[in-house]
Amino acid sequence: MRILAISDAHGDCSCIAPILKEAGDIDLVLIAGDLTDFGPDEKAEELINMFDRPVIAVPGNCDMRTILGTLDSSKAINLHNSSKSIGDITFIGLGGSNPTPFNTEFELEEDEIESNLERLVKEAEGSGNTIVLLTHAPPFGTVDEIPIGHVGSKAIEKFLGRVDLIVCGHIHEARGVMKCGRTVVVNTGMACEAHGALITIDKNGDASRIDVELIGA
Repeated sequence: MRILAISDAHGDCSCIAPILKEAGDIDLVLIAGDLTDFGPDEKAEELINMFDRPVIAVPGNCDMRTILGTLDSSKAINLHNSSKSIGDITFIGLGGSNPTPFNTEFELEEDEIESNLERLVKEAEGSGNTIVLLTHAPPFGTVDEIPIGHVGSKAIEKFLGRVDLIVCGHIHEARGVMKCGRTVVVNTGMACEAHGALITIDKNGDASRIDVELIGA
């Protein structure tokens, strides 16, 4: 499966066309939050409608909580606090972010993040599928570093080694790819700056091969 992953469009769809051109033929689009810049929710639907492939999305901390209704009524799959299996891949998702100093619109306490993900991951672990976790915030200590240090979610960090792939955004300065044991972590960068990631997942028996190419300027 060839997946285009983006995050942090922040209501600006002007760079989606060049991202799509560089990505080429894809099977699926993942959107890791911040579809809007504190609204309006209609910007999320505008973004989703730019893709002619299935879209799976979670909200980010800069999305209003009302975006959940917009995602539900759009053509995308709203993966917030939910799961979806496609073939031999199980996608699980949780939107928003761990608390920030800015008290943004969609933040969750770490214990809530952990309890929700524990339920979703535990359910997915019995499937034998490749497990992809779509979150807005990155795991603490990975692609989450700013000048003052690491600021990702310590709750999400606990699931390193239990999922095969984590796709995230949120920390604009920390675009990149990191391997943490079994888990590949991808911070796609900002879609509003024409950044994204092209991810190829091939499953052979019990093993999953995950290749990641960062795309964009």
